[in-house]
Amino acid sequence: QVQLVETGGGSVQVGDSLRLSCAASGLAVSGYGLGWFRQAPGKERELVAGIGWTGTSTYYADSVRDRFTISRDNPKNTVYLQMNSLKPEDTAIYYCVADHGRTGWGPGFWHVYDYWGQGTQVTVSS
Repeated sequence: QVQLVETGGGSVQVGDSLRLSCAASGLAVSGYGLGWFRQAPGKERELVAGIGWTGTSTYYADSVRDRFTISRDNPKNTVYLQMNSLKPEDTAIYYCVADHGRTGWGPGFWHVYDYWGQGTQVTVSS
């Protein structure tokens, strides 16, 4: 049984940093593109960042570029999202996803993903 478990969320102040982790079990992430989505109350789920299965391609939403960094550690079967300079508009539930063989993310790429995590809450207060 495949599981993606997100950790690292919490309540922080504007300008703080958080690092989210997503540990996978039941699959080897080395063959998977890995990404992070978020969903704020009353808003649609949006893609925040993605990294291809080779680790050489990344994607960031405009709203987080230069503040967030996605990385992967295949031996640990984990993907990370380093979030710096957090803003109130970053408040959301953050979900990780895994998609076998995916190289690209964002507009123009297939929007169906193999596995989703359950999410972790991030709250940024001013």
